[in-house]
Amino acid sequence: MAVIVTVEIPGGTQEQYEATTGRLTDAEWWPPQGFLAHAAGPDGSGGWRVVDFWESEEDFLSFAAQARPIFQEQGMPPILPKFQEAANVIIG
Repeated sequence: MAVIVTVEIPGGTQEQYEATTGRLTDAEWWPPQGFLAHAAGPDGSGGWRVVDFWESEEDFLSFAAQARPIFQEQGMPPILPKFQEAANVIIG
């Protein structure tokens, strides 16, 4: 079953997000197994929010472990993802 993964990044900035995303999408292993879709933007309180859709929680956790060096290099704090089962994912 697909999952919705939400990550809140208090104090995260658009510049930090764009630099991190650029490094991730340039990685030789991109796109990671199980990745379906991604959206991100300001959270309304001075931080950043990421909402992803993955085929499974395990796929996301594998990606996070692989991406951890890039997150650290870009000064991202450790992530605390929230998982929710997705009843449906439509990609247009």
